[in-house]
Amino acid sequence: MPAKVSEVLKGSIAEELEIQPGDEILSIDDTQMIDMIDYNFMCKSDFLTIEVKKTDGEIEVIELEKDYDEDLGIVFESAVFDRVKPCLNKCIFCFVDQQPKGLRETLYVKDDDYRLSYLQGTYITLTNLKEEDKERIKRMHLGPFYVSVHTTNPDLRVKMLRNPNAGKALENLKWFRKNKIPFHAQIVLCPGYNDGAELERTLSDLAELKNTVLSVAIVPVGITQFRKEGLQQVDKKCAVETLDIASKYKKVCCSDEFFLLAEREIPPTKYYGNFCQLEDGVGALRMLLDDFKSSALPKLIKKPLKISFAASYAAKYAIEKIAKDLNKIKNLTVTVNPVKSNYWGQDITVAGLITTDDLINTVKDLDTDMVIIPTVMLKPYSEDFLDGKTLTYVKEQTGKDFFVVKDIYSMKEIVDYLWSKA
Repeated sequence: MPAKVSEVLKGSIAEELEIQPGDEILSIDDTQMIDMIDYNFMCKSDFLTIEVKKTDGEIEVIELEKDYDEDLGIVFESAVFDRVKPCLNKCIFCFVDQQPKGLRETLYVKDDDYRLSYLQGTYITLTNLKEEDKERIKRMHLGPFYVSVHTTNPDLRVKMLRNPNAGKALENLKWFRKNKIPFHAQIVLCPGYNDGAELERTLSDLAELKNTVLSVAIVPVGITQFRKEGLQQVDKKCAVETLDIASKYKKVCCSDEFFLLAEREIPPTKYYGNFCQLEDGVGALRMLLDDFKSSALPKLIKKPLKISFAASYAAKYAIEKIAKDLNKIKNLTVTVNPVKSNYWGQDITVAGLITTDDLINTVKDLDTDMVIIPTVMLKPYSEDFLDGKTLTYVKEQTGKDFFVVKDIYSMKEIVDYLWSKA
């Protein structure tokens, strides 16, 4: 996995040097890089010597002078240039392991790489963290990291992750504190395992680590119909108990699903702090509602228009509140149509796992001019759903027009569209 260039930014130093997509950066200042951490560190210099392997195989050595913090404008195919550290766990709740065959290839990738956690915010379990990794983290002052803690009970963690190294989690986290390495913690709550008293223990242990812990996110286990282990789904009783336990601790936030299951209102903005774990579903509905609240809406649009939100069940709460206000606009009719997940099972309620057949079944008979879907239903920078079929296919099967919202935490794109019709 070499340091291969995928894109060169316009107006950048790399463009001026005629570095092209497909070129490979072999070294900087005679030092080979193993990842973007090395690259970023090495580029902080006034003078650089870059060794480039061109697409035709020719080796070119470039010497350049630049500002100390000036970026070269290179985008690489991967954030690591050697080999992604694989996940060695067999977690009882692992979503990857419960997927059927035939889906998008990237859905089967299981990484547990501290470098990707630092660079991209992916979660790591620390079960494969070696002493040389710790030395590099300490030497380069890396952080923050995103750590899947789940429980600080060594025996329980070994049982849940099915890895004998899993019991060292608290030991590693204490090392983080000793060396002032900040991290965000994640707990996937599995009823009967790490809930109740075990959750109390975990949160108490994390609280002892003080400011090293930047945030704690608690999310419910996701169980599909393909899951073989006898895990329990989080129900209303468990959700209420979890929310009550979490409320005793600072910097601990539960994901939106807990509030929906407990039939409680989504908390105000201050509950979420800096929205540190937004992509884990912690505060997504609040951010969307706050964004819409700040929007100015037209009083009418020129021609009658019917739009339908093909939302996930997780987003239904917020979208229905938004639709209520949108329906006050003259000539506009808005409906909310949650997509039932027949493919995964009814307990899977997030938009990123919606398949084409489930979407088609939801919208094909709707009386609407346009269907709105979030971009997380699609593979990044493409029209591909996770089952390999495309948005074009969905359009052909339904005869509907689709509006893909790029920013899933904002209604600005929809509001701007409505103003264009006013």
